[in-house]
Amino acid sequence: MSFLNYIFGPKLYMEYKGVPEPQRKIYEPGAVEKFGEQILSTLSVVWSVSYYTSPLIFTFLYRRGYFAADSIPTLAKFTTSVGLIVIISLFMRGVGRRQSRTYTNMINALMLAKTNKSTDALRRFDIDFAAWPVDFDVKTLAGDAKKPINTASSCEDWSLATLPYELIAYVAIHTFGLSMIYPGSVKLIQKFMAPALISGRAKLIEDDNGIRYKVKTIDSNEIDTLFIDNRNDNVGNGKTLVICSEGNAGFYEVGIMGTPIALKYSVLGWNHPGFAGSTGQPKPDQDKNAIDAVVLFAHNHLGFAIEDIILYGWSIGGYSTLFAASLYPEVKGVVLDATFDDLLYLALPRMPISLGGIVRVAIRKYCNLNNAELSMKYHGPIFLIRRTEDEVIAEDNRIDTNRGNYLTLSVLKYRFPNLFSSTQLTRAKGLLSKPLESYSYPIAEEKLCMSRLITFASDEGKSYPMLIGADYNEETRSQMAIFLLRKHLRDYNSTHCTQLPGEFFSIPWDIPIEHGFVFT
Repeated sequence: MSFLNYIFGPKLYMEYKGVPEPQRKIYEPGAVEKFGEQILSTLSVVWSVSYYTSPLIFTFLYRRGYFAADSIPTLAKFTTSVGLIVIISLFMRGVGRRQSRTYTNMINALMLAKTNKSTDALRRFDIDFAAWPVDFDVKTLAGDAKKPINTASSCEDWSLATLPYELIAYVAIHTFGLSMIYPGSVKLIQKFMAPALISGRAKLIEDDNGIRYKVKTIDSNEIDTLFIDNRNDNVGNGKTLVICSEGNAGFYEVGIMGTPIALKYSVLGWNHPGFAGSTGQPKPDQDKNAIDAVVLFAHNHLGFAIEDIILYGWSIGGYSTLFAASLYPEVKGVVLDATFDDLLYLALPRMPISLGGIVRVAIRKYCNLNNAELSMKYHGPIFLIRRTEDEVIAEDNRIDTNRGNYLTLSVLKYRFPNLFSSTQLTRAKGLLSKPLESYSYPIAEEKLCMSRLITFASDEGKSYPMLIGADYNEETRSQMAIFLLRKHLRDYNSTHCTQLPGEFFSIPWDIPIEHGFVFT
């Protein structure tokens, strides 16, 4: 085997031993490998810091005269010294790895996976995911019929009157803006979280028999996914697959998968483009292609019917979830936890008023995460969870400013326009301005509301907007509106980032249709 395979091979984190259940064993590099790796890691961190502070660094060097002609030899000498350190460190890393039997076994398994496409032996190891072979490629399924989703604005959309705003907005989003919206894509944060991600992934593999897969999107990004298969559990929910979409600093390793796993669903987690093992950037078009690929992988590779899939999104992951639902409206349902209506109205209060115009252009043109608008493209069952102490999508923890309120009312107003006229919307806003108290409907009242819905849906069809209520009086409309609000939304007394207890996760409620059905 070539020595270069050891020098440039992937980093090894973990080895799993034992049959049938794996036993975790953290890979401990030898002294030579460890020394070389530490130098390379330090240089990598310095490079990352330099990248984000490059304007300050270049300004400092320019003022000190380092770009003058007589300073070029000094810079060249410095660059040569750094290059020599890198070469020596790479050589030491290669020597140390070659002396390790565990690393040699991993390299052999990796070469085997690349030659015959079998990853069975490689699954004994947790490695840098960039080296992992692709398990599912959307292009092999879709061919030329499916094209990458592209929502980016072009220069042709720019107008002369707003050109300064357009240019500043473009530069802002493509430099620091996207990192502010998706801090989980920042490599320094990922380096800091690496131990927790490795440990969390190992727990999913070791305790829940998770299997890691690499999914390649239509735009050639490689998405890091992990699948928990509970279909053999005949007494649980394993026949239903929950696809989990994480927040803007969330990773499946330490994210929302734990809730449906505890309820014995089959679960598929994935990381946004640019997060951990996923390549690319979390731009809207790349994120859309990613969730599309994940659903296609679940259906075509894992063998789940679309009708047996629940899409579960937390925080900004609600956008990925709703987009997938718009592509695959026959899914079993959508669960949105701590999700907002429109990114613009979260961004504006957090920026100086003087920059409001630039923020508006930047969001609308390059990162228009408008969940309220997107929710109108999905007509299936939907369930929303609001965090009453949310400090992220509410201002100063005030529940009346929680953007989940606006998303909930947008969904209900679109789906039942006659039941949510101005009077009912005002009353619903009043209820949402404080935590919803637990309420048990009188049986007769619940039966009456359900009877009206079932009768209308059975006669007129269950499509949205549903025009039920045009002939109701205000009291009946209000009764129906509050009933629907409580069927679609539940409060959880918590802050934004705590794990959702299993009791709050359920298959979304839907209007049953039974022709000729009458309540008794």
